[in-house]
Amino acid sequence: MRTITLAAMTAVALLGATEARAQYENKVKVQPTGRILLDGAIYAPDGALYEYRNADGELISGPSFADGVALPDIRMGAKVSYGHWQAKIDVGYGYQKLGFKDVYIQYNINPNNYLRGGYFVHQFGLNAATSSSMKPAMESATTDDFFKATGRNVGVEFVHDKDQFFTGVSAIIDGTSMSKPANEQGKVSVGGVTRLVWRPLREEGSIAQVGMSLWYQSALHGLAENGSVTEGYFNYSANFPTRVDKIGMLNAHIGDAKGVFKLSPEVVAAYGRVAIEGQYYYMNIARRNNLESYRAQGAYGLFRSLLIGSAYGYSHGDAGLATPAPKSLELIVGYNYTDASCHKAGIYGGRTNDYSVTLNYYINKYILARLRYSYTDVRDSEVLDFNKCHVNTVQARLQILF
Repeated sequence: MRTITLAAMTAVALLGATEARAQYENKVKVQPTGRILLDGAIYAPDGALYEYRNADGELISGPSFADGVALPDIRMGAKVSYGHWQAKIDVGYGYQKLGFKDVYIQYNINPNNYLRGGYFVHQFGLNAATSSSMKPAMESATTDDFFKATGRNVGVEFVHDKDQFFTGVSAIIDGTSMSKPANEQGKVSVGGVTRLVWRPLREEGSIAQVGMSLWYQSALHGLAENGSVTEGYFNYSANFPTRVDKIGMLNAHIGDAKGVFKLSPEVVAAYGRVAIEGQYYYMNIARRNNLESYRAQGAYGLFRSLLIGSAYGYSHGDAGLATPAPKSLELIVGYNYTDASCHKAGIYGGRTNDYSVTLNYYINKYILARLRYSYTDVRDSEVLDFNKCHVNTVQARLQILF
């Protein structure tokens, strides 16, 4: 009996070793990547967000929405792997602008740990590893955009992904280093980011996860005309949640800044074909010259249900829910609140609420059709002249992603 057991264990060990060698085979593999988004949208009101007459009787009109269609994101790139090494380069085009997206080199230490360096989205919150075109509610949560939770930065990241625990730790340099040499920045903005996740349940149809993300970064700087380094600053902004029209609704410039601290707890749960996920954001920017710190906060929550399809699955690499299988029809109801105004600091970035209902039909592995309705209101926003504004938006999208 012992001989049989020993032989079986030896066979399993040899099989595991063979699979490990096969996984890191010293052979160059190239996989092309790309995406095309085709969007259409209608708005109500279809016109100026606000109108009023100033003291001189002059009619002042705010920014206007216009129904239309767009190709907001077209990308081409490639993934290359060789043994333990892999690399990715991704170039995007939209609205007459061409720019780099993910550009990195990665070393896979083993199946559970890797080290990555380059320009990419670092692990901070639920959406860090999710492509911008695969956000469940079609568009990124305003909180994600405003707090730059999923913005790209130059840096080095270590990720541990095994069993109940997922950890991401990064050292970053602000993404402006992709467009400006260090000497033109005056003083480079650097920081550290981490995401810690505990997931006691991660089987198909039975998922439970909680996590916490932390971020600290020194202020951005510039060069004055005399060559001296300017005071530190940060800029945070967000548009209305649509890509057919681009209209800003939140905007905060924080001068005399020392550094920014951000934290974001997260939660995910799924049972069968029903799931919920949510995230809270808090940000504090310390300032010089005895100025009051700037504080902002926000949160979003999603209720997800597969009207057609099997139970929700789990994606270890993303530390979140997996993309539903082809032929699935998904309903998502979402709410998002962002408070970018800090009266104590005298900064009026604005407050917004967004309510949305989204239908996603996963046609096949590469093609997805979406339909979304949202109601968005904004107030206390200096960029909108402190007018109370709202818009109803119906959007449709056909996307190809490979």
